[in-house]
Amino acid sequence: MFVLAVARRYLFSNPSQTALLIAGVALGVTAFVFITALIAGLATRLTDDVTANSAHVSLETPTRLARVLRGPDADVESVVLVSTFQRRQIRAWSSTLELLRSQASVAAISPQISGSAFLVKGEAVAPVAVTALDPSGLDAISPISTEIVDGEANLGADGILIGARLAENLGLSAGQPVLFRTDRGVDRLLTVRGVFETGLQSLDERVAYLSIQTARPLFRLPEGVTNIEIKLVDPYQARDVALFLHEATGLRAISWQEKNASLEGALTAQARTGVLIQVFSLISVLIGIASALSLSANRRRGEIGIMRAFGVSRRFIAGVFVLQGLLIGMVGAGLGCLSGYGLCIWLATLTNADGSAALPIAPAEGGYVAVFALTTLGAVLASVLPARAAARLDPLEAIQQ
Repeated sequence: MFVLAVARRYLFSNPSQTALLIAGVALGVTAFVFITALIAGLATRLTDDVTANSAHVSLETPTRLARVLRGPDADVESVVLVSTFQRRQIRAWSSTLELLRSQASVAAISPQISGSAFLVKGEAVAPVAVTALDPSGLDAISPISTEIVDGEANLGADGILIGARLAENLGLSAGQPVLFRTDRGVDRLLTVRGVFETGLQSLDERVAYLSIQTARPLFRLPEGVTNIEIKLVDPYQARDVALFLHEATGLRAISWQEKNASLEGALTAQARTGVLIQVFSLISVLIGIASALSLSANRRRGEIGIMRAFGVSRRFIAGVFVLQGLLIGMVGAGLGCLSGYGLCIWLATLTNADGSAALPIAPAEGGYVAVFALTTLGAVLASVLPARAAARLDPLEAIQQ
Protein backbone atom coordinates (compact mmCIF):
# COMPACT_ATOMS: atom_id res chain seq x y z
CA MET A 1 0.00 0.00 0.00
CA PHE A 2 1.27 3.44 -0.97
CA VAL A 3 -0.01 5.02 2.24
CA LEU A 4 2.03 2.53 4.26
CA ALA A 5 5.14 3.27 2.19
CA VAL A 6 4.75 7.00 2.83
CA ALA A 7 4.25 6.42 6.57
CA ARG A 8 7.39 4.29 6.73
CA ARG A 9 9.37 6.92 4.78
CA TYR A 10 8.30 9.61 7.24
CA LEU A 11 9.38 7.43 10.17
CA PHE A 12 12.76 6.49 8.69
CA SER A 13 13.51 9.99 7.46
CA ASN A 14 14.43 10.92 11.04
CA PRO A 15 15.60 7.64 12.61
CA SER A 16 16.91 9.17 15.83
CA GLN A 17 13.57 10.83 16.63
CA THR A 18 11.66 7.66 15.74
CA ALA A 19 13.97 5.54 17.87
CA LEU A 20 13.59 7.94 20.78
CA LEU A 21 9.81 7.89 20.43
CA ILE A 22 9.68 4.09 20.32
CA ALA A 23 12.03 3.93 23.31
CA GLY A 24 9.69 6.22 25.25
CA VAL A 25 6.73 3.98 24.45
CA ALA A 26 8.72 0.88 25.40
CA LEU A 27 9.78 2.47 28.69
CA GLY A 28 6.17 3.31 29.57
CA VAL A 29 5.05 -0.24 28.74
CA THR A 30 7.92 -1.67 30.78
CA ALA A 31 6.78 0.38 33.77
CA PHE A 32 3.21 -0.86 33.25
CA VAL A 33 4.34 -4.50 33.14
CA PHE A 34 6.55 -4.07 36.21
CA ILE A 35 3.80 -2.44 38.29
CA THR A 36 1.25 -5.06 37.24
CA ALA A 37 3.56 -7.99 38.03
CA LEU A 38 4.64 -6.43 41.33
CA ILE A 39 1.08 -5.84 42.55
CA ALA A 40 0.00 -9.34 41.52
CA GLY A 41 3.04 -10.86 43.23
CA LEU A 42 2.52 -8.82 46.38
CA ALA A 43 -1.15 -9.84 46.56
CA THR A 44 -0.16 -13.50 46.10
CA ARG A 45 2.51 -13.30 48.80
CA LEU A 46 0.21 -11.62 51.30
CA THR A 47 -2.51 -14.17 50.58
CA ASP A 48 -0.05 -17.04 50.97
CA ASP A 49 1.30 -15.59 54.22
CA VAL A 50 -2.20 -15.31 55.64
CA THR A 51 -3.50 -18.67 54.45
CA ALA A 52 -0.30 -20.71 54.83
CA ASN A 53 -1.07 -21.56 58.46
CA SER A 54 -4.85 -21.29 58.35
CA ALA A 55 -7.83 -22.72 56.51
CA HIS A 56 -9.40 -21.20 53.44
CA VAL A 57 -12.88 -22.13 54.64
CA SER A 58 -14.01 -23.07 58.16
CA LEU A 59 -17.23 -24.92 58.94
CA GLU A 60 -18.78 -24.32 62.34
CA THR A 61 -22.14 -24.87 63.97
CA PRO A 62 -24.67 -22.07 63.41
CA THR A 63 -24.75 -19.33 66.01
CA ARG A 64 -27.33 -20.07 68.68
CA LEU A 65 -29.51 -17.24 69.91
CA ALA A 66 -31.91 -17.03 72.82
CA ARG A 67 -35.56 -17.12 71.74
CA VAL A 68 -38.54 -15.32 73.24
CA LEU A 69 -41.75 -17.38 73.37
CA ARG A 70 -45.10 -15.68 73.86
CA GLY A 71 -47.60 -17.40 76.13
CA PRO A 72 -51.40 -17.58 75.76
CA ASP A 73 -51.59 -14.34 77.64
CA ALA A 74 -50.00 -11.54 75.62
CA ASP A 75 -48.46 -10.12 78.78
CA VAL A 76 -46.71 -13.38 79.63
CA GLU A 77 -43.50 -14.34 77.86
CA SER A 78 -40.89 -17.02 78.36
CA VAL A 79 -37.30 -17.16 77.16
CA VAL A 80 -35.47 -20.20 75.80
CA LEU A 81 -31.91 -19.69 77.04
CA VAL A 82 -28.79 -20.93 75.28
CA SER A 83 -26.64 -23.20 77.39
CA THR A 84 -23.11 -21.88 77.87
CA PHE A 85 -21.89 -25.17 79.30
CA GLN A 86 -22.96 -27.46 76.49
CA ARG A 87 -20.22 -27.39 73.86
CA ARG A 88 -21.26 -26.60 70.31
CA GLN A 89 -20.42 -29.45 67.97
CA ILE A 90 -20.99 -30.81 64.48
CA ARG A 91 -22.61 -34.19 65.04
CA ALA A 92 -23.10 -35.31 61.42
CA TRP A 93 -19.52 -34.50 60.49
CA SER A 94 -18.88 -37.81 58.69
CA SER A 95 -21.47 -37.03 56.00
CA THR A 96 -20.02 -33.54 55.65
CA LEU A 97 -16.57 -35.05 55.03
CA GLU A 98 -18.02 -37.23 52.26
CA LEU A 99 -19.49 -34.14 50.61
CA LEU A 100 -16.17 -32.30 50.84
CA ARG A 101 -14.20 -35.22 49.39
CA SER A 102 -16.45 -35.17 46.33
CA GLN A 103 -15.56 -31.53 45.55
CA ALA A 104 -12.71 -31.03 43.08
CA SER A 105 -12.02 -27.57 44.51
CA VAL A 106 -11.13 -29.01 47.94
CA ALA A 107 -7.45 -29.82 48.47
CA ALA A 108 -7.38 -30.88 52.15
CA ILE A 109 -9.84 -31.46 55.01
CA SER A 110 -9.22 -31.47 58.75
CA PRO A 111 -12.04 -32.22 61.24
CA GLN A 112 -11.00 -30.71 64.57
CA ILE A 113 -11.92 -30.19 68.18
CA SER A 114 -11.04 -26.67 69.25
CA GLY A 115 -11.10 -25.45 72.80
CA SER A 116 -9.31 -23.61 75.58
CA ALA A 117 -7.05 -25.06 78.26
CA PHE A 118 -4.18 -24.29 80.61
CA LEU A 119 -0.72 -25.82 80.70
CA VAL A 120 0.67 -26.06 84.22
CA LYS A 121 4.35 -26.58 84.97
CA GLY A 122 5.12 -26.12 88.64
CA GLU A 123 3.88 -22.66 89.52
CA ALA A 124 3.85 -21.49 85.91
CA VAL A 125 0.48 -21.47 84.17
CA ALA A 126 -0.16 -20.54 80.53
CA PRO A 127 -3.46 -20.40 78.63
CA VAL A 128 -3.51 -22.15 75.25
CA ALA A 129 -5.84 -22.48 72.30
CA VAL A 130 -6.10 -26.20 71.65
CA THR A 131 -6.41 -27.73 68.20
CA ALA A 132 -7.12 -31.46 68.27
CA LEU A 133 -6.95 -33.30 64.96
CA ASP A 134 -6.19 -36.59 63.27
CA PRO A 135 -2.40 -37.15 63.60
CA SER A 136 -2.26 -38.37 59.99
CA GLY A 137 -3.55 -34.97 58.86
CA LEU A 138 -1.31 -32.85 61.04
CA ASP A 139 -0.02 -30.86 58.05
CA ALA A 140 -3.32 -30.68 56.20
CA ILE A 141 -3.95 -27.05 57.15
CA SER A 142 -0.71 -25.80 58.70
CA PRO A 143 2.70 -27.39 57.92
CA ILE A 144 3.59 -28.05 61.53
CA SER A 145 5.84 -31.10 61.08
CA THR A 146 8.30 -29.10 58.97
CA GLU A 147 8.53 -26.44 61.70
CA ILE A 148 9.59 -28.79 64.51
CA VAL A 149 12.77 -27.53 66.19
CA ASP A 150 12.84 -29.92 69.16
CA GLY A 151 11.53 -33.48 69.33
CA GLU A 152 9.30 -34.91 66.60
CA ALA A 153 5.83 -34.41 65.14
CA ASN A 154 4.37 -37.48 66.80
CA LEU A 155 1.26 -36.84 68.87
CA GLY A 156 0.53 -40.36 70.09
CA ALA A 157 -2.02 -41.19 72.78
CA ASP A 158 -0.70 -38.72 75.38
CA GLY A 159 1.41 -36.37 73.26
CA ILE A 160 1.17 -32.64 72.77
CA LEU A 161 2.93 -30.21 70.41
CA ILE A 162 3.57 -26.67 71.61
CA GLY A 163 5.16 -23.54 70.19
CA ALA A 164 8.70 -22.39 70.92
CA ARG A 165 7.62 -19.22 72.77
CA LEU A 166 5.21 -21.22 74.94
CA ALA A 167 7.90 -23.81 75.71
CA GLU A 168 10.29 -21.02 76.68
CA ASN A 169 7.74 -19.37 78.94
CA LEU A 170 7.04 -22.64 80.77
CA GLY A 171 10.59 -23.98 80.71
CA LEU A 172 9.57 -27.04 78.69
CA SER A 173 11.36 -29.13 76.10
CA ALA A 174 10.58 -32.29 74.14
CA GLY A 175 10.07 -35.35 76.32
CA GLN A 176 8.98 -33.47 79.44
CA PRO A 177 5.56 -33.91 81.10
CA VAL A 178 3.10 -31.05 81.54
CA LEU A 179 -0.27 -30.89 83.27
CA PHE A 180 -3.08 -30.20 80.80
CA ARG A 181 -6.23 -28.65 82.31
CA THR A 182 -9.25 -28.04 80.08
CA ASP A 183 -12.01 -25.47 80.44
CA ARG A 184 -14.23 -28.41 81.42
CA GLY A 185 -12.22 -28.97 84.58
CA VAL A 186 -10.53 -32.17 83.33
CA ASP A 187 -6.84 -32.66 84.13
CA ARG A 188 -4.40 -35.00 82.47
CA LEU A 189 -0.63 -35.34 82.40
CA LEU A 190 0.64 -35.12 78.82
CA THR A 191 4.11 -35.41 77.31
CA VAL A 192 5.59 -32.73 75.09
CA ARG A 193 6.42 -34.68 71.93
CA GLY A 194 7.69 -31.74 69.92
CA VAL A 195 8.24 -27.98 69.87
CA PHE A 196 7.49 -26.02 66.70
CA GLU A 197 8.52 -22.54 65.59
CA THR A 198 6.55 -20.92 62.77
CA GLY A 199 7.70 -17.35 63.29
CA LEU A 200 4.14 -16.26 64.07
CA GLN A 201 3.82 -15.19 67.70
CA SER A 202 0.11 -16.04 67.78
CA LEU A 203 0.94 -19.67 67.00
CA ASP A 204 4.24 -20.09 68.81
CA GLU A 205 2.94 -18.66 72.08
CA ARG A 206 -0.75 -19.63 72.26
CA VAL A 207 -1.45 -22.81 70.27
CA ALA A 208 -1.09 -26.47 71.22
CA TYR A 209 -1.87 -29.56 69.13
CA LEU A 210 -3.38 -32.81 70.39
CA SER A 211 -4.63 -36.02 68.87
CA ILE A 212 -8.39 -35.87 68.41
CA GLN A 213 -8.76 -39.16 70.28
CA THR A 214 -6.84 -37.72 73.22
CA ALA A 215 -9.00 -34.59 73.22
CA ARG A 216 -12.41 -36.30 73.21
CA PRO A 217 -12.50 -37.25 76.91
CA LEU A 218 -10.70 -34.06 77.91
CA PHE A 219 -13.33 -31.85 76.27
CA ARG A 220 -16.18 -34.31 76.81
CA LEU A 221 -16.96 -34.74 73.12
CA PRO A 222 -17.26 -38.49 72.52
CA GLU A 223 -18.54 -38.23 68.95
CA GLY A 224 -18.75 -34.81 67.33
CA VAL A 225 -16.22 -32.17 66.25
CA THR A 226 -16.35 -28.43 66.82
CA ASN A 227 -15.16 -27.34 63.39
CA ILE A 228 -13.99 -28.60 60.01
CA GLU A 229 -11.10 -26.77 58.37
CA ILE A 230 -10.73 -26.81 54.59
CA LYS A 231 -7.90 -25.99 52.20
CA LEU A 232 -8.81 -25.19 48.59
CA VAL A 233 -6.94 -25.62 45.34
CA ASP A 234 -7.64 -21.94 44.59
CA PRO A 235 -7.88 -19.74 47.72
CA TYR A 236 -9.73 -17.06 45.76
CA GLN A 237 -12.71 -19.41 45.38
CA ALA A 238 -13.22 -19.42 49.15
CA ARG A 239 -16.29 -17.17 49.12
CA ASP A 240 -18.11 -19.25 46.49
CA VAL A 241 -17.20 -22.52 48.19
CA ALA A 242 -18.29 -21.16 51.58
CA LEU A 243 -21.67 -20.14 50.17
CA PHE A 244 -22.15 -23.58 48.57
CA LEU A 245 -21.23 -25.43 51.77
CA HIS A 246 -23.53 -23.26 53.87
CA GLU A 247 -26.45 -24.02 51.58
CA ALA A 248 -25.60 -27.72 51.35
CA THR A 249 -24.96 -28.40 55.04
CA GLY A 250 -26.68 -25.62 56.98
CA LEU A 251 -23.44 -25.02 58.86
CA ARG A 252 -21.79 -21.65 59.25
CA ALA A 253 -19.13 -21.42 56.54
CA ILE A 254 -16.48 -18.73 57.00
CA SER A 255 -14.03 -17.85 54.22
CA TRP A 256 -10.53 -16.58 54.90
CA GLN A 257 -11.53 -13.24 53.35
CA GLU A 258 -14.25 -12.85 55.96
CA LYS A 259 -11.77 -13.58 58.73
CA ASN A 260 -9.29 -11.09 57.29
CA ALA A 261 -11.52 -8.28 56.06
CA SER A 262 -8.87 -5.64 56.73
CA LEU A 263 -6.36 -7.48 54.52
CA GLU A 264 -8.84 -7.70 51.67
CA GLY A 265 -9.50 -3.97 51.97
CA ALA A 266 -5.77 -3.28 51.83
CA LEU A 267 -5.37 -5.49 48.73
CA THR A 268 -8.27 -3.71 47.03
CA ALA A 269 -6.76 -0.30 47.78
CA GLN A 270 -3.40 -1.52 46.54
CA ALA A 271 -4.93 -2.76 43.29
CA ARG A 272 -6.66 0.59 42.74
CA THR A 273 -3.42 2.44 43.32
CA GLY A 274 -1.72 0.19 40.79
CA VAL A 275 -4.43 0.92 38.21
CA LEU A 276 -3.91 4.66 38.67
CA ILE A 277 -0.16 4.28 38.14
CA GLN A 278 -0.79 2.19 35.03
CA VAL A 279 -3.24 4.74 33.63
CA PHE A 280 -0.84 7.63 34.17
CA SER A 281 2.02 5.70 32.53
CA LEU A 282 -0.12 5.03 29.46
CA ILE A 283 -1.32 8.65 29.33
CA SER A 284 2.28 9.89 29.35
CA VAL A 285 3.09 7.53 26.48
CA LEU A 286 0.11 8.71 24.43
CA ILE A 287 0.91 12.37 25.04
CA GLY A 288 4.44 11.73 23.79
CA ILE A 289 3.14 10.08 20.60
CA ALA A 290 0.62 12.85 19.93
CA SER A 291 3.26 15.56 20.49
CA ALA A 292 5.81 13.91 18.20
CA LEU A 293 3.31 13.40 15.40
CA SER A 294 2.07 16.98 15.76
CA LEU A 295 5.62 18.25 15.35
CA SER A 296 6.11 15.95 12.37
CA ALA A 297 2.94 17.26 10.72
CA ASN A 298 4.01 20.86 11.29
CA ARG A 299 7.49 20.18 9.92
CA ARG A 300 6.08 18.59 6.79
CA ARG A 301 3.51 21.25 6.02
CA GLY A 302 5.16 21.95 2.67
CA GLU A 303 5.16 18.31 1.59
CA ILE A 304 1.56 17.91 2.67
CA GLY A 305 0.57 21.03 0.73
CA ILE A 306 2.24 19.73 -2.44
CA MET A 307 0.48 16.35 -2.11
CA ARG A 308 -2.85 18.06 -1.58
CA ALA A 309 -2.18 20.29 -4.64
CA PHE A 310 -1.65 17.17 -6.74
CA GLY A 311 -5.03 15.86 -5.69
CA VAL A 312 -4.06 13.56 -2.82
CA SER A 313 -7.15 13.12 -0.63
CA ARG A 314 -7.41 14.23 2.97
CA ARG A 315 -8.15 10.63 3.97
CA PHE A 316 -4.79 9.60 2.52
CA ILE A 317 -2.96 12.32 4.47
CA ALA A 318 -4.74 11.35 7.70
CA GLY A 319 -4.02 7.67 7.03
CA VAL A 320 -0.28 8.37 6.82
CA PHE A 321 -0.16 9.81 10.33
CA VAL A 322 -2.53 7.21 11.80
CA LEU A 323 -0.32 4.46 10.40
CA GLN A 324 2.72 6.13 11.93
CA GLY A 325 1.00 6.04 15.30
CA LEU A 326 0.02 2.40 14.77
CA LEU A 327 3.59 1.36 13.88
CA ILE A 328 5.11 3.29 16.77
CA GLY A 329 2.58 1.81 19.20
CA MET A 330 3.01 -1.78 18.02
CA VAL A 331 6.81 -1.72 17.93
CA GLY A 332 7.12 0.18 21.20
CA ALA A 333 4.57 -2.04 22.96
CA GLY A 334 6.25 -5.19 21.71
CA LEU A 335 9.69 -4.07 22.84
CA GLY A 336 8.23 -2.86 26.17
CA CYS A 337 6.57 -6.22 26.83
CA LEU A 338 9.82 -8.06 26.11
CA SER A 339 11.92 -5.73 28.27
CA GLY A 340 9.30 -5.76 31.03
CA TYR A 341 9.22 -9.55 31.07
CA GLY A 342 13.01 -9.71 31.14
CA LEU A 343 13.13 -7.19 33.99
CA CYS A 344 10.55 -9.15 35.99
CA ILE A 345 12.39 -12.43 35.41
CA TRP A 346 15.64 -10.86 36.61
CA LEU A 347 14.03 -9.30 39.67
CA ALA A 348 12.40 -12.63 40.53
CA THR A 349 15.87 -14.23 40.77
CA LEU A 350 17.06 -11.76 43.42
CA THR A 351 17.01 -13.26 46.90
CA ASN A 352 17.66 -12.17 50.46
CA ALA A 353 20.31 -13.66 52.68
CA ASP A 354 17.85 -16.28 53.96
CA GLY A 355 16.98 -17.41 50.42
CA SER A 356 13.58 -15.71 50.24
CA ALA A 357 12.66 -13.59 47.22
CA ALA A 358 13.79 -9.98 47.51
CA LEU A 359 10.73 -8.72 45.61
CA PRO A 360 7.29 -10.38 45.55
CA ILE A 361 7.00 -10.18 41.77
CA ALA A 362 5.03 -12.48 39.45
CA PRO A 363 6.50 -12.31 35.89
CA ALA A 364 3.61 -14.33 34.45
CA GLU A 365 1.08 -11.75 35.71
CA GLY A 366 2.45 -8.74 33.82
CA GLY A 367 -0.72 -8.12 31.79
CA TYR A 368 1.19 -8.35 28.50
CA VAL A 369 -1.76 -8.83 26.16
CA ALA A 370 -3.71 -6.03 27.82
CA VAL A 371 -0.88 -3.50 27.74
CA PHE A 372 0.03 -4.37 24.13
CA ALA A 373 -3.58 -3.92 22.99
CA LEU A 374 -4.13 -0.76 25.05
CA THR A 375 -0.88 0.85 23.92
CA THR A 376 -1.49 0.05 20.25
CA LEU A 377 -5.06 1.30 20.39
CA GLY A 378 -4.01 4.35 22.38
CA ALA A 379 -1.27 5.17 19.89
CA VAL A 380 -3.80 5.09 17.05
CA LEU A 381 -6.17 7.34 18.98
CA ALA A 382 -3.32 9.69 19.91
CA SER A 383 -2.45 10.07 16.23
CA VAL A 384 -6.00 11.07 15.25
CA LEU A 385 -5.66 14.74 16.24
CA PRO A 386 -2.33 15.27 14.40
CA ALA A 387 -3.76 13.35 11.42
CA ARG A 388 -6.87 15.55 11.28
CA ALA A 389 -4.76 18.69 11.61
CA ALA A 390 -2.54 17.58 8.74
CA ALA A 391 -5.50 16.63 6.54
CA ARG A 392 -7.15 20.03 7.06
CA LEU A 393 -4.13 22.03 5.90
CA ASP A 394 -4.91 24.44 3.08
CA PRO A 395 -2.58 23.51 0.17
CA LEU A 396 -1.91 27.12 -0.85
CA GLU A 397 -1.05 28.29 2.67
CA ALA A 398 1.09 25.20 3.30
CA ILE A 399 3.12 25.71 0.09
CA GLN A 400 3.61 29.42 0.72
CA GLN A 401 5.01 28.71 4.22
